[in-house]
Amino acid sequence: MNNTLPLTIGYSTLASRAKNIKFLASTSNLVVIQNPDSSALPNFSREITVVELHSRGVAKSRNAAIDHVKSKYLLFGDDDITFNDAGISQAVSFLESNPDTSILLMQAIDESGKLRKSYPTNGCALKLTNSAKAATYEMMIRVADIKKNGIRFDENFGAGAPNYLGDEYIFIADAIRSGLNGKFEPITIAIHPSESSGSLRNSSSDRAARAKIFSRVFGVWAPLMRLLFLIKPPFKKFGIVNSLLFIFGK
Repeated sequence: MNNTLPLTIGYSTLASRAKNIKFLASTSNLVVIQNPDSSALPNFSREITVVELHSRGVAKSRNAAIDHVKSKYLLFGDDDITFNDAGISQAVSFLESNPDTSILLMQAIDESGKLRKSYPTNGCALKLTNSAKAATYEMMIRVADIKKNGIRFDENFGAGAPNYLGDEYIFIADAIRSGLNGKFEPITIAIHPSESSGSLRNSSSDRAARAKIFSRVFGVWAPLMRLLFLIKPPFKKFGIVNSLLFIFGK
């Protein structure tokens, strides 16, 4: 494998799904496998670094990727992602030209080629008020900055944890509050299936998980920020009862 970019893609997967990963030849590849049942692992080529965790939780996998990465930049991946070589090259070039940017957030399309959600048309700075819809596979980080500032994914959040959402947003929020700079650029980085764990659902579990994200990020200001989240266009179809309970963190 001829790795030409100072980038590692750190994939998070389960033992039963690891074989689905679509690796790129232009980057280094690291696979973190959640394997609490000690299932048999597929065989990977020698060029691919494999880290096995006998635990569950995607945030734990992301932190393990940060711990084991050797390259300058890290892009987070899942086993159902198809990354765009041209987009990856463009992203690395952006970070090389902007050394003050520690987190680069980008955009993804679905199977039909449609943008998966509403993204800004132009590049902009990441703030607490515009980063809540971030997906991990849209995120490339400058590893040295993240490690120096001790930024980690909160392992109480994300897929595999009781609070199964919000690990990406909390990561960005913690980075911003530590003084690091993040940017969004309209670079198409990946293809991802249209349905995901981040889709808004009118359910008590979804309401509670999302409410805890706002408590974690905003503290005493969480009720106000939950209200603004609901009423900001497009209006969230969360249901009247769940919306009220959500605002008050119930």
